[in-house]
Amino acid sequence: MINRVILVGRLTKDVEARKTQSNLTVASFTIACDRRFSRAQGDQSQQTADFINCVAWRQTAEFLAQYAKKGNLLGVEGRIQTRNYTGADGKKVYVTEVVCDNVQLLTPKNSSTGYSAPAPTFTPSAEPSYTPDPVVDDDFSSTPSLDISSDDLPFY
Repeated sequence: MINRVILVGRLTKDVEARKTQSNLTVASFTIACDRRFSRAQGDQSQQTADFINCVAWRQTAEFLAQYAKKGNLLGVEGRIQTRNYTGADGKKVYVTEVVCDNVQLLTPKNSSTGYSAPAPTFTPSAEPSYTPDPVVDDDFSSTPSLDISSDDLPFY
């Protein structure tokens, strides 16, 4: 089974970052993602927005708290998670949210939101970086090159 989601949307308000009891940083935020729909066949399409709750942890949360502001365009990659808890009134509350693995600030510099630095990207690295050894005996280096014109390509 696959549980992956990729969203692009605007922050509806500034990111709320806080520390847990075990001193982990967690950030909660909501992004508005545009969606087009048509009411009846042949009608003009209309636009609405879906408001998606997201949560980020550790360095990703710190990155968002420092750089992301209301109105910024964000690219979010993560997984959908559903959890529940008992509210103050004793009723069970269900929450569905995107747990972020990768967040990119897509707002260009000098935009109307006041962000003036190059848009940083943060992807936490869970695995050590891998640099492959140089290839000594490459299977393709001894093969003669092909001369293909654009007329030979079916999708050109």
